[in-house]
Amino acid sequence: MGLFKRNPFGHILILKKWLIRYLGVLTHRRFRGFNELQIEGSEIIKELPETNVLFISNHQTYFADVVAMFHVFNASLSGRQDTIKNVGYIWQPKLNMYYVAAKETMKAGLLPKIFAYAGSISIERTWRSEGKDVNRQVKMSDISSIAKALDDGWVITFPQGTTTPFKPIRKGTAHIIKRYQPIVVPVVIDGFRRSFDKKGLRIKKKNILQSMEIKAPLEIDYENDTIDAIVEKIEYAIEQHPSFLKVLSKEQIQEMEELNKQREY
Repeated sequence: MGLFKRNPFGHILILKKWLIRYLGVLTHRRFRGFNELQIEGSEIIKELPETNVLFISNHQTYFADVVAMFHVFNASLSGRQDTIKNVGYIWQPKLNMYYVAAKETMKAGLLPKIFAYAGSISIERTWRSEGKDVNRQVKMSDISSIAKALDDGWVITFPQGTTTPFKPIRKGTAHIIKRYQPIVVPVVIDGFRRSFDKKGLRIKKKNILQSMEIKAPLEIDYENDTIDAIVEKIEYAIEQHPSFLKVLSKEQIQEMEELNKQREY
């Protein structure tokens, strides 16, 4: 019974552990070798409770963002601060860590399905499907899955739902925050879209400085803050509020305009 213990989603934990170990070793040099990941604030990770933590982040690639967070979070839990030096930390990974991803993305091939087993909460997007704009109702089963994951551990989500910068925050994230009252930890990343292709699987360019800043948990009045107020707090926390456009360099603005034309999601 113990050997084949499963998580709330039916995944066998020993299999998930070995999968995370293998993927961790396989991907480590992408963040400490071919490129260098600069980390700030990882000491916050060790102070978090075991469950009901929601990480919110801007989004730059389909998979590399999440993989980097798995490395940083596990390294921090094993005693490292602001470093992923020595991949031995992946030997005992945190198994109750999940991330929210589009269902169609996680079904697109064998590798995404493997990544899904490592911790994906696959949901149907209400605004985009197969490269086209749609408008459909939120599935309550998707909300229930996120709630189940929060009850079991930590959840990583990308509230813009797209890798294109400065797109609006989806209000669904704010509704989840208000309803389930998790500790909300902002994460800001950069350099990933310059390092990797859109999917985050192929190294596009080497010797790129990647960065990840883990910020202190947001102060949220779960009873009195409105959905719009929570959305605005998220925008500022992950540095995707329109006001941040004023401090971008010309190169960053040009890069953003090119991405907006591509309609990645």
